[in-house]
Amino acid sequence: MRYEPQAAALQENWEKMVMTEEPRWALITGASSGIGAELARAFAGRGYRLVLTARRHERLESLSAEIGRAHGVPVEVVALDLEDRQAPRDLHEMLLERRIAVHTLVNNAGFGLRGYFASLPHEKQVAMIDLNVTALTSLCRLMLPGMIERRRGGILNVASIAAFQAGPYMAVYYATKAFVLSLSEALHDEARPHGVTVTALCPGPTESEFSETAGPKGSGFFKGDAMSPAEVARAGIDGYEAGKAIVIPGRGNRIGAVAAKFAPRSISRRIAGLLQGMR
Repeated sequence: MRYEPQAAALQENWEKMVMTEEPRWALITGASSGIGAELARAFAGRGYRLVLTARRHERLESLSAEIGRAHGVPVEVVALDLEDRQAPRDLHEMLLERRIAVHTLVNNAGFGLRGYFASLPHEKQVAMIDLNVTALTSLCRLMLPGMIERRRGGILNVASIAAFQAGPYMAVYYATKAFVLSLSEALHDEARPHGVTVTALCPGPTESEFSETAGPKGSGFFKGDAMSPAEVARAGIDGYEAGKAIVIPGRGNRIGAVAAKFAPRSISRRIAGLLQGMR
C-alpha cells in the first residue's frame, strides 16, 4: 500500500478533532506470533482497541477473531513489511485517514541472526537494521508528536537483555537492541514532562519463533529458564502502565543485566560469545 503525501494536512485536521475521552488504541508491530501476539491479548484484556501489523495476514486475521471473541474490542489488521522504509509513513497516513489516534505504540517487530558477522549475508544484516532500528525510529517519530499534543499515551519498545553488552556471533542483533534501549531511555526523559511514557522492555530467553530462527540448538542465549511470551507481555504492560523507563522480566535476567553493567566489558563480551556456542 502507498498513500499520497497528505499526512501533514490530515495530522493538523485530526489533532483538532481529537476528543479528551478518545478511545485508547494500541498499535502493535510484529503481532502475528510470540511476544507480539501476547502483547495484543494483554492490551485487549485491559480495554485497548488494537491495530495489529505483521507480514502474515492470515495469522493476524486469526488473532483478530480470537481477541474479538474474548474481549469484544475493535481490532484493525494491517499486513505490511516494515523492512520497507516507506511502510511506517504509509501506516501513519492510513491511521490518520481512518481517524485512529494511537494512544500506545508497541514496537515489537524484529529479528536476529546468529553467526560470524563477516559470513552472514550482507542483505540480511542490513534488513535487520532496517526493521529493528529504522522502522522503530520512524514509528516513534511519527507517533510521538500526537501523544505529546494530547498529553497522554506512550511507547513500549521491545529491546532485549542483549542490549546490555556486545554480542559476538550476533553482533548486529545485539547492537540494534542497544540502540533501542538507548533511544527509549532518552525519549522517556524527553516525553515524561508532557504526560507521555516511553518504556524499553528487555526480555531474556523467551519461548518463541524468534528463538527457533535466531538461536540454533548450539546457542545458550535461548536456553535455560526461558519465560513464556505471556509472562513477558504481562511484565511489559505492567511496567509500561507504571511509567517505568526499563522493564526486565525475570529475576535472573535482572541479575544478569546488572552483572553485565558492572563486569569488565571484555568478560561480558566473552560470556556473550560463549553463549552462542560458536567457540
